[in-house]
Order: sequence, then structure tokens, then C-alpha cells
Amino acid sequence: MTPKQKLTALRAQMRDNSIDAYLIPSTDPHQSEYVPSCWERRTWISGFTGSAGEVLVTEKTAGLWTDGRYFQQAAAELHGSGIKLFRSKNPGVPTMEEFLAKTFAKGGKVGLDPRTVSMSRARSLAKTLGNHGLDLAKTATNLVDEAWEDRPAMSSAPVQVLDKKFTGETATSKIRRLRAEMKKAGAAHHVVTTLDAIAWLFNVRGADVEFNPVVISYAIITADKAEWFVDSSKLDDAARKKLDKAVTVRPYEDFERTVSSLASAGERVWVEGSSVNQHVVDLLDGADLHTALSPIAMMKAKKNDVEIAGMRAAHIRDGVAVVRFLKWLSEAIPGGSGGDVTEISAADQLEAFRREGELFQGLAFRTISGYGEHGAIIHYTVTPKTNVKLEPQGIYLLDSGAQYLDGTTDITRTILLGRRGTKEQKDRYTLVLKGHISLARAKFPQGVTGVRLDTLARQWLWGAGLDYNHGTGHGVGAFLAVHEGPRSIGPASPNTLPIEPGNVFSNEPGYYKEGEYGIRIENLIVTVDSGDVSDSGVPFYKFEDLTVCPIDTRLINPNLLDAGEIRWLNAYHRHVYKTLSPFLEKEDRSWLKTACAGV
Repeated sequence: MTPKQKLTALRAQMRDNSIDAYLIPSTDPHQSEYVPSCWERRTWISGFTGSAGEVLVTEKTAGLWTDGRYFQQAAAELHGSGIKLFRSKNPGVPTMEEFLAKTFAKGGKVGLDPRTVSMSRARSLAKTLGNHGLDLAKTATNLVDEAWEDRPAMSSAPVQVLDKKFTGETATSKIRRLRAEMKKAGAAHHVVTTLDAIAWLFNVRGADVEFNPVVISYAIITADKAEWFVDSSKLDDAARKKLDKAVTVRPYEDFERTVSSLASAGERVWVEGSSVNQHVVDLLDGADLHTALSPIAMMKAKKNDVEIAGMRAAHIRDGVAVVRFLKWLSEAIPGGSGGDVTEISAADQLEAFRREGELFQGLAFRTISGYGEHGAIIHYTVTPKTNVKLEPQGIYLLDSGAQYLDGTTDITRTILLGRRGTKEQKDRYTLVLKGHISLARAKFPQGVTGVRLDTLARQWLWGAGLDYNHGTGHGVGAFLAVHEGPRSIGPASPNTLPIEPGNVFSNEPGYYKEGEYGIRIENLIVTVDSGDVSDSGVPFYKFEDLTVCPIDTRLINPNLLDAGEIRWLNAYHRHVYKTLSPFLEKEDRSWLKTACAGV
């Protein structure tokens, strides 16, 4: 179907349901950032492949609202679709709600599938629309599904049950801790709908969502039961034998009926308001709902000693793969043994090196392989249509990561392909590096949040009148989602939860000059106790780098670095060489030694 035909088919469904406008979020019933192909409705209707954005379709118009990470990508992917791009938070750009208020008179109906929005989002939307005299109409089915021909089937990928040597804790222990928190809140039931929370709680992994080792499922925890609603055909005999005895497997289809029965039980039910979908809340109508953040989110984000050790080991193997790639690239681009290299072939070669590492399970996300002006597209996705050759000039931005049984990696390096960068490129690269170092060296007291730390990474760019349109750091799971809540480091962090030891974040300031080049330097960092305590007894924390891979020093303007920053960079490179060199062949080791030479 052409974009026009898709919109025509959807509008026919809207008319049949007496809907004036239909909202298509990017999320699924589990409020996932990355969704399985069977639920990629927004991508199907619009062609936009970014992880964040909402499409609104009316009888005469259609629009996509997305954030600054995707402005350039969305503009390209929406071309010819008949869908207008609304650059969220830009001056003069209306919100979707403001657009609806201006478009429709009182009594207009805005439809959505309640399975695709969280309780908090649905309530906020209903209130805002109501203030403008518009009604929020929840459809019984998803209208995009009704129009979608040849929609993919739900995944049937097998379930993997992790050993304690990777998780550091049994499911029984985790469930016991969860029940203790439920008891404090007076909750008899905890309905869990987010896929990474279920995977962590039961120590299971799957392949139902590309790049995310999760299983499409639900869970309900009570004082004496832990029920997992999942397609049982995904568990073979070996998986069933390894599954913790505390977990009872139930058919996926039984979930809605079981949830509905809780509504009449007269007991308190804990759901996470920011992630439980509105349809589940409707099924619980009449129940005493407790809508706080799930304890699982906090437990999962605080990595235990086994998980941290696994993350460190995974990063060493990952570092070996990336160094081998960087050395290969340095020879291939000038026309050496690698031949012609493109954005796609470079990404494929890096994945090939990673696949040779032990415990490799796949990529953590689609590799961002952006040469020249493509590097300025923050979340650029290379396609055969956009693929270009890497030339021995300019700079190349490579953001990639992998899933290993013992950890998740995410690294960005900005690589000089020519003999030298321009003065502007070197100055701005160095400002980004200064911000990266500032956050890496941070020492802060207990109670500090990611909002406060974000400024450390931006201060040098701000001083030059520059900035970047994304957060500085996101949480990262342990062989789980590469984007993990509930904390982040950024100017608009979702909450005010203080950072704790065991929290893993990315450290990724950047700079992007549209139409020319992009710069980002990213390591993963883990929060640890610094050993220092204030006069009043408050402990101080710091970050330690998990990522071990050289940072390209050829793009640095050393005159912009102070002595402390140079010491940090040289010490980091000594650590990289000492850690990785025992695992490298002679030629790769020689390349690494040069790459880690002092500034």
C-alpha cells in the first residue's frame, strides 16, 4: 500500500467509528520504547522509523509530532507521505492538543486504542481535550490494525532462562523483595506490564523485540503467587526445568480475564501509572489502585556485584571488537585491503567482529553509522537508499552497542577519516570532550539527581553559544534494554530520583551541525562510592568508566584542554591499553598503542 492508500484506509475506519481524529502513538500494550513488528503501527502508517513520536490523522490532514533527536530523520522519511512534521517544543509549533483545539469545534471526537497509551497519558489527554470541549473516544479495536494488510504475526521466539552466575540473584529472592515493598504499600496484587521488568524479575530473556532481549508477557504478583502470562510454546523442556519454581506459567490470553477478576476482590492493586496501559486500568475499574513507580524499576536499575562484574567483562570483549574494527577502518578507507567502505558495510563489519566475542547475543540497537552530514542526524538510520561511501576526508560518527549474556554495551566514537579536521571541527570536538570528561570526573553527594549533573557536560558548549538537542545520559540495563529508567542525566529528566551506586548511565554529550557533520563521544559509566564523606556524614559518589576504547585524539585542539583534563585522558588511554592489549593480536595491539599515545 502507498502512504496515500494507508491514510485512505484508516480514514474509512475512522468514519465507520464516528471518529474525527485518530491518535497513533509509537508504543505498544507494554509501553515499550522499541516495539515488535506486529505493533509498529506508527511506522506503518507514516514511514517514520524513529523510536519516539505520535501521528495524528484527521479527515483532511495528518501530522507527526517528534522531538529534536529526529527532526532531520523525520523530514526525510515523511517526504511524500502526506504527513506533516511538527517539531515539538520549537517556537511557534503547536502541541498536538493545541492543534486539535484549533481544528475541531466542541463535541469533536479524538479516538485512540487504550492499549497504546499509559494511564497517566490517557488521563492527561482526556483532561486537556475536555478543557477544549473535545471527547476522548477509546476504540474497541486498533483502527490501524483494521486497515493494515499483511500485518506481521506476533513473535514465537524461544525463552531463555538465565543462570544465577549472570543475574546474581534468583527470581525467588527478587519476588521476596518485591513482596516486602508491596506489603509496605498495602497492596495485595502487583500487575506488571513492562517487558524488561518482567524479564529482570523472573530472570528470563527472549527475542520478541528487535535488539531488546524481552518476552511479550504480563505478570501478576501476590503474597503467595507469581503468575507469568506468556505463550507457553516459547518454553521448551530445558527452559521449564530452569525456570524458578516460584514462577507459575499461565496462557497469555488468560491475563485480561484474571485482571478483571481483581477489580471485584476489594483488595489494593499496584500498577505503575506511567507504564500500565489504559485498557488494563479499565479492566481494573472499581479496584483500589496504587499507582506509584514499581519497586522493580528501582531494584533493576541498582546493579548488584555480579551484574557489574558482568558488565565490565562484556565491555572488555566489546572493546576488543571495536578496536579491531577501528584498526580495520584505518586501513580500509585509504583504499587498503578493505576496498570500498560504505556506512552499511562498515556497520556490518563491526557487527562481524562483535559476533566473534564470547556470549554475544546480538546488537543492542540498530547501529548509527553516519558519515559527514549524516552524522548530524542524531539518530540516523542508514538504508540502501541513503547509504554513502566513506571517503578519506571528513569525520564519521559511529554509535553502536551489543547484547551479551553478561551485559549490554553502548559506545559512540567520532572518527577522523581525513588527514586533519578543520579548526571548527577540532574546537567543537574538544568542547564536547571537555563536557564528557567533566561528567566522567564528577564527584557528588548522596541525593543528587541527573538534572543537576547534566550542566557539567554542557557548560563548555554553552560558553561558546552551542548546545545539543538530546539528553546527556540514559540508564542502561544488564543484558536488557539499552535505554532503561527510571533515572537519566539530562535537562528534562523524568523524575527527581537521586542517583545511587550501581546505577549505569551513558555519558554522551555531542554537537551537530546540520548538513555538515556530527560529533558525539559516549562511554557507559557506573556509579560507585567515592569513599569520601562530608562533615555531616553524607557519602559522596563518583562514576567509573565501563567502556574501554580509545577516543580519537586527532580531532582535539590541545590548547582548549587544561592540565587536569589532559591527565584524565592520558590515564583513561593507559587503562584502555593495559586492559585490552592482552586480548589483541600483534598488529591490532600496535595500532592500539598508537591510538592510546599521550596528548
